Amino acid sequence: MALIVQKFGGTSVGTVERIQAVAQRIKRTVQGGNSLVVVVSAMGKSTDVLVDLAQQISPNPCRREMDMLLSTGEQVSIALLSLALQEIDQPAISLTGAQVGIVTEAEHSRARILEIRPDRLEHHLREGKVVVVAGFQGISSVEHLEITTLGRGGSDTSAVALAAALKADFCEIYTDVPGILTTDPRLVPEAQLMAEITCDEMLELASLGAKVLHPRAVEIARNYGIPLVVRSSWSDEPGTKVVAPPVQNRSLVGLEIAKAVDGVEYDADQAKVALLRVPDRPGVASKLFRDIAQQQVDIDLIIQSIHDGNSNDIAFTVVKDLLNTAEAVTSAIAPALRSYPEADQEAEIIVEKGIAKIAIAGAGMIGRPGIAAKMFKTLADVGVNIEMISTSEVKVSCVIDQRDADRAIAALSNAFGVTLSPPKNQTDTSHLPAVRGVALDQDQAQIAIRHVPDRPGMAAQLFTALAEANISVDMIIQSQRCRINQGTPCRDIAFMVAEGDSSQAEAILQPLIKDWLDAAIVVNKAIAKVSIVGSGMIGHPGVAAHFFAALAQENINIEMIATSEIKISCVVPQDRGVDALKAAHSAFNLAGTKTVTVPA
Repeated sequence: MALIVQKFGGTSVGTVERIQAVAQRIKRTVQGGNSLVVVVSAMGKSTDVLVDLAQQISPNPCRREMDMLLSTGEQVSIALLSLALQEIDQPAISLTGAQVGIVTEAEHSRARILEIRPDRLEHHLREGKVVVVAGFQGISSVEHLEITTLGRGGSDTSAVALAAALKADFCEIYTDVPGILTTDPRLVPEAQLMAEITCDEMLELASLGAKVLHPRAVEIARNYGIPLVVRSSWSDEPGTKVVAPPVQNRSLVGLEIAKAVDGVEYDADQAKVALLRVPDRPGVASKLFRDIAQQQVDIDLIIQSIHDGNSNDIAFTVVKDLLNTAEAVTSAIAPALRSYPEADQEAEIIVEKGIAKIAIAGAGMIGRPGIAAKMFKTLADVGVNIEMISTSEVKVSCVIDQRDADRAIAALSNAFGVTLSPPKNQTDTSHLPAVRGVALDQDQAQIAIRHVPDRPGMAAQLFTALAEANISVDMIIQSQRCRINQGTPCRDIAFMVAEGDSSQAEAILQPLIKDWLDAAIVVNKAIAKVSIVGSGMIGHPGVAAHFFAALAQENINIEMIATSEIKISCVVPQDRGVDALKAAHSAFNLAGTKTVTVPA
């Protein structure tokens, strides 16, 4: 007998007929000899209706009262589903988040789960009942009995958290698509179903806008080793497995408030190559990394900064043994760049051997503004300057001077309360696809700060201020070109924020830069970010080059580049975002002949 947690979204329980169909599916699962906990969302668009009612009364409703209001949507669903189960002779009981012991922070509308006290739930399971739980909600404490909600994707989060607390055999997420697809089928009808995906890959895709699973749910699955299956509510197809790494005896106390950072990673076997004043036009990055890939040189980090006039800078890191080859290829390309009309100066190559990469890693940093800022401040406090920055959902990497390594490691380990992680054995990824999926985010804005003084503490000052305003930052890039402005070395820093946060971010940053000579803030909302994700790109030279070539073939200019071990993101003009998505999806042979129908 297996203990299974199932979650059904709002579309799956949107009508009485659909609720009755879900009840039949649940009964079949129980008849297979399984114990079952079912988490449901509010019916259809009922949450939107409740929000609209509140806004008709108050343009800025109190968050506590909104939690009281919105939590009722799930309570309607659980009662109706329990009635439907009882009508077909399946014993069932409906329980709210508070009744199953989901205890959260006292943060209305965005609470995180502190712990789950499942005694009552386990009692009903022993009685042979299906326990139908209201997703998206909890209670702040037994003493105050304050109803809280978990924010967007809260039902996914509830389901996986219950699976962790109950040590369930697996958790099934039922939705309106057949599983996890290679990209958004509304934009690319040829998107294909994945049979399997890793938690790390899913974290990246979910955080890039793949809405089939919320990042917080994937984070819990990853932290507690919970196998996930994403399936269609309308068929018996197997769906997509989300594979979690094994986890040993992790405490359930502070379930979602675990340490944001699990460890500090350090790699001294790195060298940096920077190509400055590259013509800002399609095809340049493609040619550079194609030629490098042809020499079987595997690139680690890649960054391309925002343009400066008609040019920009591209920098990348390689293992030291391959530096000579990478430098030779880059040197051969540089003279040819002078033939482009945009080339007002000759491209310059900078090579640095005495560098190291230091990183903080942990799934707990998802959606928590301030982790990167804390890293930058920690390094600044011990006088460590940052030469390159690369961010992903579960890691922030900085390239620093190798001579600063001991200070950096000690400071970061102390600041985050972790130890230096041992070097990881390189996992064989030859059997994995180089690219698992492609994502498009058109809801971000690019913010560039020109002429930031190049000294420790500047990045920390900027990003701490944003974090204090609860503004999440993505794709932080520091330009490689250093200018001397009246004796002060300066660089540009660019990053991405949610488009809705861009005006507030600009207002927060303006007072900070007012005393910096010639400093300016430039906001660009007409951008899109297209990303490829895949664990198989590790150790496979040429993935970046192939991505850049696909964009160049469509004459799509790349405005920024940032990478992690399993993700490459490019910022492109907003009006070319969908074209870029389709080009990348096709380039990596992710399309097929079967189209996916998405219910309205």
